[in-house]
Amino acid sequence: MDEVKGENTLDLLPDLCDEHADKINLLEPLFKDYGARRTFWGQVVTVRCYEDNSKVRELLATPGAGKVLVVDGGGLIRRALMGDQVAETAVNNGWEGVVIHGAIRDAATISGMDLGVKAVATCPIKTEKRDLGDIDVPVSFAGVTIHSGDYIYADINGILVSREPLTHSSF
Repeated sequence: MDEVKGENTLDLLPDLCDEHADKINLLEPLFKDYGARRTFWGQVVTVRCYEDNSKVRELLATPGAGKVLVVDGGGLIRRALMGDQVAETAVNNGWEGVVIHGAIRDAATISGMDLGVKAVATCPIKTEKRDLGDIDVPVSFAGVTIHSGDYIYADINGILVSREPLTHSSF
């Protein structure tokens, strides 16, 4: 997926909200953009993990075309759940983006990668690797519950979730 398929994809969410108001949930505006790809969307894969990014690394090492990893880190920002090496793995495996309810590190390097990345904050401290976390579980943060199989749409206006894929003329 290219970041800019048409001029309107930069402001994708306003159009999707207008066209599909009854099918979407908008996440509270807690997230900042860190990746080079500012507009991204795809089918959700969820993981819940706290201060251990073992499962994040594991998932992003799998094929991710058409997918967005949604990470519930509990909003904790004492350790980064993704750094440049894990982000590079995501790019190499075709992931569309990553939404992290927690922190990332290596923000300058990630900002040049062709990956959508939204996170709460940055933290230079890496996580411990204890292989802890839950994959494909419902996660709740920013006022929304998100399930694996849902669809995420993100741009500079925010992040929205839908239970079904949405259509828009700019896709």
